[in-house]
Amino acid sequence: MKRVYIKDLHKYYDEEVMVSGFVENIRDLQWVQFIVLRDVTGKVQITIEKSEDNNKEMIEVVSHLNNESTITVVGRVVEAPKVKMGGKEIIPVDIHVTSTCEVSELPINIKNKEASLLDARLDYRWLDLRNDYNMTIFKIQSKLVEIMREFLYQKDFIEIHTPKLIGTASESGSEVFEVKYFNTKAYLAQSPQFYKQMAMASGMERIFEVGPVFRAENSNTNRHATEFTGLDIEFSYISSYEDVMMLEEEMLIYTLKKIKEVYGDEIASIYGKEVVVPKNNFPRIKLKDLYEELEKRYNYKVNDEAKVDLTSEAEKLSYKYAMEVYDSEFIFVTDFPKDKRAFYHMRKDGITQGYDLIWRGVEITTGAQREHRYDILKEQAKEKGLDKDVKFYLEFFKYGCPPHGGYGLGVDRLTMLLLGLTIKETEFLFRGPNRLNP
Repeated sequence: MKRVYIKDLHKYYDEEVMVSGFVENIRDLQWVQFIVLRDVTGKVQITIEKSEDNNKEMIEVVSHLNNESTITVVGRVVEAPKVKMGGKEIIPVDIHVTSTCEVSELPINIKNKEASLLDARLDYRWLDLRNDYNMTIFKIQSKLVEIMREFLYQKDFIEIHTPKLIGTASESGSEVFEVKYFNTKAYLAQSPQFYKQMAMASGMERIFEVGPVFRAENSNTNRHATEFTGLDIEFSYISSYEDVMMLEEEMLIYTLKKIKEVYGDEIASIYGKEVVVPKNNFPRIKLKDLYEELEKRYNYKVNDEAKVDLTSEAEKLSYKYAMEVYDSEFIFVTDFPKDKRAFYHMRKDGITQGYDLIWRGVEITTGAQREHRYDILKEQAKEKGLDKDVKFYLEFFKYGCPPHGGYGLGVDRLTMLLLGLTIKETEFLFRGPNRLNP
C-alpha cells in the first residue's frame, strides 16, 4: 500500500489508507485510545475503540508506546466534525511501530519553544525542529529559494556550482578558514565572487548559485554566522550598477509577492509579521547624504572615520528614515568610498559603483558593477597589496571580458528578517564562533 500524506487524507474518505509519522500525543482512556499522529504535512487523530476484540493487539501496542516514537497506521478515513484536526480521523486496523522513543520525557520541550533556552534547543536541534513553529521556517525558506530560482530562470540565468576549496585567502576583507590540503594549504570560500566573474569571462553572461559561504569572523550577534547559505548572481553587458540594483529590486518584489500568496497568512499567525510587497521602486540615497539625514532627523552623530561605511545603528535608522520619508521597508545606499570596498568594484572619481541594500534595518546585500578592464583591475589589486595573491583571478580578464556586475543575498538572513527571528533559528544547523555541533 502506498503511503498517503496527512494533508491529502480529505481525498480518501471511507477508504483504507496507510499513514506514517511521529506520535505526538497519546490519550489512553477507559473505553478508547486516541493517538495524534504527525507527519511533515500535518496531524491526524487515530481512534481505537477498546470494546472491539479485533483491536486488542493494537491497544496493547499503544499502551506501551512513548510520545515521539514513529508508527505506520493502516486504517479507514472517516468524517468526524468534532475533531479539531480537519474534521476527520482514522479508524485503524493495524499499527506497526517503526521506531521507539526510549525516554518518556525529552531533554527539551518541543511543544513550547519558550520553555527551553535557545542554546539547549540547538544542542538537540533534531528534536527542536519537530514542532510546527520551526518546521514552517524551513518550508518558507525552501519556497523563498524556489521563487528566486524561478525568477532567475525566467530571466535566462543558468545555475552553476563553484568550488568551496580555494587556493588564496584574499577574496575579500573578511577572515578565512584555513584547511590542510594534502601537502599545502587551502581556504574555505567566502563567496563564489572570483568564479562567478570567471563565468562572465567565459561568456556565460547570466549565472547564479545557491551554496555555502564561510566567514571566519568572531561575531556574536543575532545576524552573523560563520557558515551560511548564499544566493549569488552575476550578469554581463550592464551599463552601470543601476542595472544591478534594478534586477535585485525586481527579484525581491517578485519573491515577496509570491511568498505572500503562499505563506502570508501563516507568517502573520505564527510569527506575527506582515509580508509587505513594495509598491514602488526602492528609494536610493548616497552614503554621505544618509548620514546628514540621520543627524538632522534623529541627532545621530558619528565621527568622519565611521562615515566611510554603514554602522549597525545607521542601518537601523536608515530603515526608520525610509519608512517615514518613502513608506518603504527597503533602501539602497550608494557612493561608498573605495577604501571600504573590494578591489574588484568599479570606481568613478574614487567612488565605488555599487551599493548596500537595507531591509528592515539590516544590510542584506552588497552589490556593484565590477571592474572588468584588465589594466585597471590589476592596478586596483596592487593598490590593496593583493596583486600577487590574486594573480590567478587577474588572468580571467587578460583575454577580454564583458562589463558585468552582481550581488549576493544570505538566504538565512533573508528568512530571519521576513519572519522576525534570529539567524540561529533560521539556519538548519547554526554555525558560529562558539558552536560547531551537532
